[in-house]
Amino acid sequence: MSRKCEICGKGTVAGHSVPRKGLPKKKGGAGQHIGVKSKRTFKPNIVKVSALFGGNKKTVKVCTSCLKAGKVDKA
Repeated sequence: MSRKCEICGKGTVAGHSVPRKGLPKKKGGAGQHIGVKSKRTFKPNIVKVSALFGGNKKTVKVCTSCLKAGKVDKA
């Protein structure tokens, strides 16, 4: 079961978690000390919704941004 929007195709994306310590120079500190980057995943906000497709009721996985934009006719 993939974590992917069936309308726009938005899915899981890989990235880095970057720890930042110290007060920035702009705020009077010695500067931010960047730690070691560790891998992480960014997951889309996906919900199961019953929607109408061609007059038929079907359960689809849709991201909430598509729901809010009105791209899905909820049944």
